[in-house]
Amino acid sequence: MTRVYVPRDSAARSVGADAVAERLAAAGADVVRTGSRGMLWLEPLVEVETPAGRVGYGPVAPEDVDGLVAAGMLDGRGENLGLVEDLPWMRRQQRVTFARVGVVDPLSPDDYVAHGGLAGLRAALRTSPTAVVEAVVESGLRGRGGAGFPTGIKWRTVLAADADVKFVCCNADEGDSGTFADRMLIEGDPFTLIEGMTIAAHAVGASEGYVYLRSEYPDAVETLTVAIEIARERGWLGERILGSDLTFDIQVRVGAGAYICGEETSMLESLEGKRGQVRAKPPIPALEGLFGRPTVVNNVLSLASVPAIIADGPASYAALGVGRSRGTSVFQLAGNVARGGIVETGFGITLGELVNDFGGGTASGRPVRAVQVGGPLGAYLPVDRFDLPLDYEAFAEAGAMLGHGGVVVFDDTVDMAEMARFAFSFCAEESCGKCTPCRVGAVRGVETIDRIRSGQDREKNLVLLEDLCELMTDGSLCAMGGLTPMPVRSAVRHFGEDFQR
Repeated sequence: MTRVYVPRDSAARSVGADAVAERLAAAGADVVRTGSRGMLWLEPLVEVETPAGRVGYGPVAPEDVDGLVAAGMLDGRGENLGLVEDLPWMRRQQRVTFARVGVVDPLSPDDYVAHGGLAGLRAALRTSPTAVVEAVVESGLRGRGGAGFPTGIKWRTVLAADADVKFVCCNADEGDSGTFADRMLIEGDPFTLIEGMTIAAHAVGASEGYVYLRSEYPDAVETLTVAIEIARERGWLGERILGSDLTFDIQVRVGAGAYICGEETSMLESLEGKRGQVRAKPPIPALEGLFGRPTVVNNVLSLASVPAIIADGPASYAALGVGRSRGTSVFQLAGNVARGGIVETGFGITLGELVNDFGGGTASGRPVRAVQVGGPLGAYLPVDRFDLPLDYEAFAEAGAMLGHGGVVVFDDTVDMAEMARFAFSFCAEESCGKCTPCRVGAVRGVETIDRIRSGQDREKNLVLLEDLCELMTDGSLCAMGGLTPMPVRSAVRHFGEDFQR
């Protein structure tokens, strides 16, 4: 019986992958449900196992299945894409975090181990916590949630802290526009996240872990919950993990839809059963986090990178990337783009390579005018900045940020004054309301841009707009208000003509 792989990722399911899988099973195929390879314009993507490798067919609609089978699909014949691993989109990537996504059955522990799973955890358990922490420091791994803070330094702080209980919290509240890597990783390879969190627990002395996962991801919630149960049954979680002295367990907590809970201290407040509201720092969560105890707070992609770092050594990870931006980043192409999806590659690829070479330009066929990188609080960059390398320092120097790696493309019909207004209105809607610069400043920003767009004292209001941006940047308690001026200022700087209409 021919083995055929069909994604169970929610993006693939939304365009008929479940019906495709049912029809292939009815045709006699041995169907394995996997995560998505990340080529979302080809979903549902069906892969057929052949002696030469997996041959791809896509996009495959349910009504296409019978004809494809009749043409020899189950033997790898008929009209197809060729070997999936040889497709330019896949061949140009350097997949570390996403190495197993789209390859394995995400809920098969045997599949996970057969493809290198647990190698990092086993190596970590043979090593002292200090050595594990220092390996993460040496790798150069930095936070993938926005700030880019060195992961190992955070772990070192928690390890050194004295407390009766320590926690590992995974921030999976992926609320930025154009981002979906956390969801795809959890739906496609949840054991990698579980392994990464367990290594973190060994490294810092934690006994309890929480994944804060957004309610808008029901498939991810279900997949991770089942994977945690399987991990407990296998002895990968619980008491004396893999026969060691480590005791650690993970719970899933589902958020209620507040964007601000993606900020680490708001997330901790929510986990404690309180209203999602930003905490003042200091103290930092590494010293006083969940329930006042030392807490590792990392993003999904940061924690999911750890198993490969420990298994293969920090030098192999640090060899990827450029400058102080080491390893790989998972970029997510979305918006008005011809080929949207997941691209994992070393830091240093240029914005133009990502949008044009991988993304194929706009879906509309019109010229690209702007690209927003880093979510709704990220800067808008024009085409003349397409030579900008995707690394933390280069983006900071350009007045932008990488954030969670979301890349949203706009064609030449976009009104950038309207996009600047959206940044303020988004902040006004999602602010926790704790600090005045954010709570009031966002509302005043909407009003100011409305006056500019209506032609009312345009030059004076542009000066006022800059003053407001400066106030919010310097005076806000957290990045919600502090970064809202970034898309506004970039829109004025690069697309000033839109504010003069």
